[in-house]
Amino acid sequence: MEEDIKERSLAEILEAHPPAEAALVAEAEALIQKEFRARKIITLDDDPTGVQTVHGVYVYTEWTEESVAAGFEEEEPLFFILTNSRGMTAEESRSLHEGLGKTIAGVARKKSRDFILISRSDSTLRGHYPLETEALRRSIEAETGTPFDGEILCPFFLEGGRYTAGNVHYVKTGENLVPAARTEFAADKTFGYGHSDLAAWVEEKTAGAYPANSVKAVSLEDLRQGGIEKVCGILWEVNNFGKVILNALDYGDIKIFCAALYRTLNEGKRFIIRSGAAIPRILGGVPGKGLLSREELLGSSPAAAGLVVIGSHVRKTTGQLALLLERGDVVPVEFDTRMVPDEGAFQEEIRRVQGLCDEALEAGRTTVVFTTRNRFDINTGNKEDELRVAMKIASAVTSFVSNLKRKPRFIIAKGGITSSEIGTSALGVKKALVLGQALPGVPVWLTGPESRFPGTPYIIFPGNVGEEDSLRRIVDILI
Repeated sequence: MEEDIKERSLAEILEAHPPAEAALVAEAEALIQKEFRARKIITLDDDPTGVQTVHGVYVYTEWTEESVAAGFEEEEPLFFILTNSRGMTAEESRSLHEGLGKTIAGVARKKSRDFILISRSDSTLRGHYPLETEALRRSIEAETGTPFDGEILCPFFLEGGRYTAGNVHYVKTGENLVPAARTEFAADKTFGYGHSDLAAWVEEKTAGAYPANSVKAVSLEDLRQGGIEKVCGILWEVNNFGKVILNALDYGDIKIFCAALYRTLNEGKRFIIRSGAAIPRILGGVPGKGLLSREELLGSSPAAAGLVVIGSHVRKTTGQLALLLERGDVVPVEFDTRMVPDEGAFQEEIRRVQGLCDEALEAGRTTVVFTTRNRFDINTGNKEDELRVAMKIASAVTSFVSNLKRKPRFIIAKGGITSSEIGTSALGVKKALVLGQALPGVPVWLTGPESRFPGTPYIIFPGNVGEEDSLRRIVDILI
C-alpha cells in the first residue's frame, strides 16, 4: 500500500546500494560505443525540457515527414522532436502520436534505417500515459508488421533529483527522498496519480490492463551484481508489450542497462522506451559536458537586457521567483491570470503587461513577467477543462514574447507548457541546436535563422527543477 512507503534519506539509500564496480561500467560503456551509431535514436519530447542532459544535438519542432527525414540525415545518431503533448488533450495527443509513429516508420523504411524510439516525459510521472506509447505501438506495428516485445519505464533523472529504488520512484527534497505520490506533482489537476511504487502506478494508469504483478523489474542488484547478462535475461522474458521498470541511482546503472538493451536489440527484441532525460544521453553516446559559461551563452557582447517569463505555479518555482526579485535591478511584471473568466478584462490585462515589458526592455532593464502565484482553477471536475484554461493562459504569456518591440539578449522560460509555447509559437523555432545546460537539468537552445530572434540563447527552465537560488544564479551569470 502507498501509505507504507516512507520518506528516506538519500545517504541511507546510497549506503544500502554500493555502486557497480568500475570494470562493469567500463564494459557497458565499451559496448555502447560500438553500438550507438548503428540505429537512429528518436526522442519524442512532450515538452521542451527533455534535452536537459544533452548537447550538440538538434530539436525539431515540427512533426512533418520532412522534419523526420532531416533528423534521420543528421550526423549525430540522436535527435529530438518536440511534441508538446503534455499541453494537449488526450485525443489530440493520441492523433499526434499515431500520425508521428506512421511517419517515423515510413521514413525509416525509405532510408533503410533501424531506429530506437524514446517517449521522453516528466521525471515526476506526469503526462499522457499509457496513451502515447500505446498509440506509437499501434501505428508502428501497423506500418512494419513487426510487434514490440515491451516497454521500458525509466523516470530516473539524476540532475533533477529523481531516483528509483525497490521499484519506488522518489523526488529529492533537501537531503531526503520523498515518494513521488506524496509530492505536489502527484496532485496535478490533469495528470495526478496515487502510487509511488511503479508497478502499482502502471496498474493505476492502465486501469488494470497491466496488473502490478505482471510488471517486470530490473533491480539495482540485477544491474550492479548480475550485470549485462542478468539484464539481458530479464529483457528476453518480456513479450506482448509487457512493462519493465528500470531502477537506477546513478548513470552507471543506466549504462549497464543500455548495454544490455543494445545486445537484446541485436538479437531481435523490440522495445519502446518511456523515460526521463537520462536514457537518451546514454543510448545516444552523448559525452558529458560541464555547465555553460557566460561567454558560451552570450558570446563576448556586453551585458544587455533579457526577458524572464514564468508560468509554472509549483512551490519550487514560486520560491525561486521570490529570490530572483530580491536582486532589485530587474523589473517585476505580474500578469493577473484571475482575469481569465472575463474576456474583456483578460485582454486589457494582456495589453497592460505587454506595455510594461516593452517599456522596461526599451530602457535596457531585464524584465521578469510572471503569472499570479495563486493558480487559477475553474474546478469543473473535468481535467481537460483545467488544461484548456492553462493553455489559454499560456497563449497569453506567449504573446508577451511574440509582440515584443525589442529583441532581448536572452530569454528564460520557466515551466514546460510556457517554454514550449514560447519556443514554437512566439519565437517560431523550427530547428534548434542544444548548446548544453546553464545549470543541471536546465537546457539551452540556440534559436535558428528562421526564428523571430535568430541566434538568441533560449533557456528552458523546468518548473520542477533546481534549488531555491537556481533561477537567480542563472540571471546573475547573464546580467
